[in-house]
Amino acid sequence: MPLHRIFAPKGLYTPSDKAALAQAITAVYASLPAFYVVVLFVELESDDFFVGGKATKRMVRISVEHLARNFSDDALKRRFMDRYETALAPFTKARGIDWEVQITDCDRLLWNINGMAPPQENSEEEKIWKQENRAVTPEEIQVLKRKL
Repeated sequence: MPLHRIFAPKGLYTPSDKAALAQAITAVYASLPAFYVVVLFVELESDDFFVGGKATKRMVRISVEHLARNFSDDALKRRFMDRYETALAPFTKARGIDWEVQITDCDRLLWNINGMAPPQENSEEEKIWKQENRAVTPEEIQVLKRKL
């Protein structure tokens, strides 16, 4: 899953802002099953968020872990960052909020969903997971394949 932790001062984003931002981030990953994308908002009190040794109310720090896909070259990394920044812009740049994004590629073999290793990238099984928008057991996949 791409896991997104958004650290922000408490009250910076309304509940509707959070929902819209989570939807914008999920849209960046259109090739993945939507349920792979997890967005967590971690709100911090004003005396818990410091940049350069000073408390701030206008800074967002986003930490992302990529598991479902990893980048094979620098050009892909930059293209992804450009798409991601475009999705964030209405919630950061357009509001005069400072922000920082950091993405870590993680080992896919160290990732399970509901106790199962997710299907391989672009496989028939992954297409079924995407269509169903949930983790699908191998037994269920066989049943669904017969229906096709």
